[in-house]
Amino acid sequence: MSKGTMRRRLARVLLAAGALGYGGGCGAPAPEPEPEGQAASPAPATDSPVRTADPFARGLSEADFPRVKELASGVYSYEQLRAAGEELFTTVSLFVVTDEGVLVADGQGNFEETARMVEEIGKITDQPITTVVVCSDHGDHTAGNAAFPDGVEYLVHPTSLANMQRMTERIPDLPIPETLVEDRMELSMGGRRFEVAFLGRAHTGGDLVVHLPDDDVLFLSEAYLHRVFPAMRSAYPTEWVAMLRRAKELDAAIPIPGHGFVDSPERLREELDEAIRALEAVIAEASRLHGMGLSADEAVEQADFGDLETWSLRDSQRGMALRRVYMELDGELP
Repeated sequence: MSKGTMRRRLARVLLAAGALGYGGGCGAPAPEPEPEGQAASPAPATDSPVRTADPFARGLSEADFPRVKELASGVYSYEQLRAAGEELFTTVSLFVVTDEGVLVADGQGNFEETARMVEEIGKITDQPITTVVVCSDHGDHTAGNAAFPDGVEYLVHPTSLANMQRMTERIPDLPIPETLVEDRMELSMGGRRFEVAFLGRAHTGGDLVVHLPDDDVLFLSEAYLHRVFPAMRSAYPTEWVAMLRRAKELDAAIPIPGHGFVDSPERLREELDEAIRALEAVIAEASRLHGMGLSADEAVEQADFGDLETWSLRDSQRGMALRRVYMELDGELP
């Protein structure tokens, strides 16, 4: 199958999923699942030299997904393709297997894709999924939560809870979390320590992170976009930068993004710095144009984001990001 055919196929899936009312997020709903899954495999020792969120540029195809990687003993990342227009990129979830159940950080973008992730988890362990942390409330990470087993405990920030309650108008069967994490919560499951924390407003306003201090893993969800143009539809631009700087103070060896690829630990640490640089570049360019007295529409036409113009989702996100920075500069953000 050619790349163009594959992209058109997934674009049709995207339109079909959109008709069902699944929520957005950075882009659009995840593609329909294929019948066969991929077994878990260890993270590779080396990475492709290509630094991109584009799966095709990395030599991957639709058949390579979903991808499950063991990052530490019992700690796994889960990458699945999704479409935004004709662009493909990944949505990343985390799951941790313990002797007392499985903790999942972030679901996928619709019921079918989240059910597929649940199935993939079942290939690795007989332990039940007991806990789901809503790190991002956007639909591409929550719209399929009804596929998780009954009785699961959902952890969420109060801001995200309010957003999810509004989402039930479109997704009536969306489970509404009951356990709130306003600042920080420590969990222990099967002798493994978890820290669920709110480090500040970033991509959504209710961004949570999951830190496994003994495993040196930090799941940052959509606060960390790996080679994806800063998506700011509901973001708090300068607070986002501050939040990621606080996350870096945790000094985790393996920071995990919510979109993009799960590369080697060294590459992921480098790319976290690049994600911060990308945010700062967008803020700086928007601030420069704002200072010139240009309207947001005029600024979108004149903006030059340098090498970020080659990043995934540039076409759909650059204007939105610039306007969001304008809103912040004008004091219009809540």
